[in-house]
Amino acid sequence: MVGAWVIGPGVPQAITAPIAAKVPNIEAIGLVLYTRYVFFFEAAGMILLIAMVGAIVLTLQHRVRVRRQNIAEQVARTPATAMEVVKVRSGQGLGSNT
Repeated sequence: MVGAWVIGPGVPQAITAPIAAKVPNIEAIGLVLYTRYVFFFEAAGMILLIAMVGAIVLTLQHRVRVRRQNIAEQVARTPATAMEVVKVRSGQGLGSNT
């Protein structure tokens, strides 16, 4: 992830030139970020990318005794296997042993 920039002869003057007063705020922020502070902006992006990959690596630890999702079993499910009909006698709960 290494990039190289080719700077033209007029770029240093454009970077140090003040931003015109008629430029909207959002456009002024974009001009500043992508000209004067482009290296800091890219460095912040790389740090955020590394932090995101690190968070993913830390949370993807396979643990014992943790139930995993079986996607093939979920996709192959039919209405017959989706639910179980249980007949309960009147006055008797499901967890009752009597």
